[in-house]
Amino acid sequence: MKETKAWYMNGFAGIIGIAVLVAVAIISLLQQLVIIAVLFVVAAIVLASGITIVQPNQAKVLIFFGRYLGTIRDSGLFLTVPLTIRQNVSLRVRNFTSKKLKVNDVQGNPIEIAAVIVFRVIDSAKAVFDVDNYEEFVEIQSEAAIRHVATKYPYDTFTDDDEITLRGNADIISDVLANELQERLKVAGVEVIEARLTHLAYSPEIASAMLQRQQAAAILAARKKIVEGAVSMAQMAIEQLDKEGILELDDERKANMVNNLMVAIVSERATQPVINTGSLY
Repeated sequence: MKETKAWYMNGFAGIIGIAVLVAVAIISLLQQLVIIAVLFVVAAIVLASGITIVQPNQAKVLIFFGRYLGTIRDSGLFLTVPLTIRQNVSLRVRNFTSKKLKVNDVQGNPIEIAAVIVFRVIDSAKAVFDVDNYEEFVEIQSEAAIRHVATKYPYDTFTDDDEITLRGNADIISDVLANELQERLKVAGVEVIEARLTHLAYSPEIASAMLQRQQAAAILAARKKIVEGAVSMAQMAIEQLDKEGILELDDERKANMVNNLMVAIVSERATQPVINTGSLY
């Protein structure tokens, strides 16, 4: 199915035409022309069945004895084909928030995920005739797309910083989800405007273990930075002493100095200095 424009005209002109038919029927009845009066009354009733009102951002799908005649998108009062069934389809932007779904990411970790989908109908004929209930269709396909996207990526990564993850690349995941939803919902004449994750977390049964893993990874990363800084500071100190000739240090004393600096910088607690006041010998 594909949306087409239905025939319609100004509704006020149609009301005037109906009033004229009723007036002619009354005049005919006064002149005892009963059959003619009945015919004009029937014509007025049939014509009146074509009067319809269309609200802003709403469409009327016209069905004439099982046949699709077209859609009225303009708002106002109109006269259209009489004896038609007119089904309302909202063209407004709407959003749907999925339930919290429990799925496994690409690494097999159970996670909880939910998303909000912003959509609107762009083809009323597809929305009415190609699917049974387009609103229910949007909900079911949205949950299916969310599950599918969640299984394609890991929740988080602890090794490769360039890998796309659900937690670290929210914008990319939203684009992927929106594109997949659009492919699924185009059969219903629905346009996906936006899709964004609203909830993302590890499942309760593994949340504690994953939190410890994240903390361990953070500690290792911090330690790596501290060690890099300590090495740089020790190297800078030795180079500065050699450059200015303040002390003459052999390799053994340089190694001892580097060791002391590394311990002082890397240690989690404040180091206690030991003062050498001299020797008896």
